[in-house]
Amino acid sequence: MKSLTCTAIAAALILTMPACNRQPAAGGNDAAAPEAAATDLSVLNGTWKVDLASLKFEQKPDEFLLKDGTYTCVSCIGSPITVPADGKFHPVKDRPYFDSMAVKVVDDKTIEIRRRKGDKEVVVITSTVSADGNSLTNKFHDATTPNAPAIDGTGTSKRVGPTPAGAHAISGQWQPDQIGEYSEDALNITYAINGDTVKQSSQGQSYTAEIGGPAVAVQGDIAGTMVAVAREGSGLKETYTRDGKEVGIATISPNADGKSFSYSNTDPRDGSKVSFTSNKTS
Repeated sequence: MKSLTCTAIAAALILTMPACNRQPAAGGNDAAAPEAAATDLSVLNGTWKVDLASLKFEQKPDEFLLKDGTYTCVSCIGSPITVPADGKFHPVKDRPYFDSMAVKVVDDKTIEIRRRKGDKEVVVITSTVSADGNSLTNKFHDATTPNAPAIDGTGTSKRVGPTPAGAHAISGQWQPDQIGEYSEDALNITYAINGDTVKQSSQGQSYTAEIGGPAVAVQGDIAGTMVAVAREGSGLKETYTRDGKEVGIATISPNADGKSFSYSNTDPRDGSKVSFTSNKTS
């Protein structure tokens, strides 16, 4: 999945990450302002757990090509990534969470991708195509965030384009489907809102920002991501930027039951969107 710089869901959870997953205070329109002013954001205070069953992906298909000893991530944001599929690490440019990558062909259905930032291995992904060629399972280990437990999980995608002639089974277009497994602790998101001050933490990353205030650094994010927080209806909008460019716009909307909130994160660079529901645990 293209979001696996921090793993697909990590980028969704906190541009994540990993997550994975980001307009300044102007957020809502005038009609929404009275509602926003009347809503006590403290309803978001506490710890919330993502409901994996509610996770939805809206995006163009991921596209890969492995042929003649070369691997290309055709759909990677910014520009394609191309490296020899020889199991050795090769430098890659303009990637905020890794600077080298190794691709190994395990067999005719499976490949292994490893990513490093400097000398540290940050991500391992094992991608396996089903016997009928129509399903792709990604098993991932994500250690991108320093001083935080690694995240392990699996995600699946459905084939939506044929395998090019003479190419490895991994090749073609794939539509992300669901996350099957995910480290339990990494599913938790905590908010602490006091007046206009918002504190949020998840997956070893955190921020403290003023509603309507300037963007602040996301602590624990190795790519230098910044976040600005604004009111959005009865909830919040988080705008994430990196090097001055928007990389994620997230909305957090409390639900009427007071026991859950709806989350969505759109990446302006390619229009992809990930959404889910989180349930309050404490």
